[in-house]
Amino acid sequence: MAKIIYDYYNGIDLYSDGEIENKIYDIVKKHDAKYIEEMIEKSNDWAILYHLSKNRQNILIPCDIKKEDYCLEIGSGCGAITEGILKYSENVDAIELSKKRSLINYERNICHDNLNIYVGNFVDIEKNLEKKYDKIFLIGVLEYSSLYIKNSDNPFLDLLKIVKNHLKEDGNLYIAIENKYGMKYFSGAREDHTGNFFESIEGYDNNTAKTFSNISLRKLLKKANYKNIYFYYPLPDYKFPNEIYSEDYLPKNNSLINLGHSLDRNRSIIFNETKALNEAAKSDHFETFANSFLIKAGV
Repeated sequence: MAKIIYDYYNGIDLYSDGEIENKIYDIVKKHDAKYIEEMIEKSNDWAILYHLSKNRQNILIPCDIKKEDYCLEIGSGCGAITEGILKYSENVDAIELSKKRSLINYERNICHDNLNIYVGNFVDIEKNLEKKYDKIFLIGVLEYSSLYIKNSDNPFLDLLKIVKNHLKEDGNLYIAIENKYGMKYFSGAREDHTGNFFESIEGYDNNTAKTFSNISLRKLLKKANYKNIYFYYPLPDYKFPNEIYSEDYLPKNNSLINLGHSLDRNRSIIFNETKALNEAAKSDHFETFANSFLIKAGV
């Protein structure tokens, strides 16, 4: 049976999707996987799709997780990615700020003896983590670094440095994050974290979350002394990837067909996003305008 550990929980959940999380908890506690899949197909609720869909686990395909790997997931949420990691690895630790989301993760993955879920802030918990990890995952987490690290001039850099201390010498960090210059934002999608149009492109206005470009992420990782930095490009984005390109395999010659759109918010359609990305690919600018990144970085 999985273990849930409250030793570091301060009684405050810093973020929530609201009442829908209670509904999601009841769903995973009372129903089997088949029922949940059928319910997802019928539901038009974004939170249910995001937190319960197995399609989110496609982001793990390039990560080469082995059975013997020790894996750490920081910001594990309701366990959609945790569930995917557990399909590969027999040693998984998950850390999550929210008690409710941790309980959802626990209920959906309760049968795994190899899962420990720590409830609390990573910077409080990491000091007491005794082992080092083969793979550490920051899936939709780096942009929220200021929630984990207070009173810092650069919490993003600080978080990366702290995480690096917990990797084995041949270990890898995997980061999934939106591209602040993603083509979806230019073509009319709302910014993922604020719901505003063009906010990442124009510059954030005191927002909790912050995303980066391809170039700025490389610089940030190098400044934190990571090596062998490698970029993948999930489409339409990292949340529900249908295709994943990489530095060594980029789309060419109008290979993107009917890309569709990210599913997270209602949006405007200013121009055809697929055509624009194909044009960017033809002129070797796909990596600049890809909607999001999966980055592998070693020590």
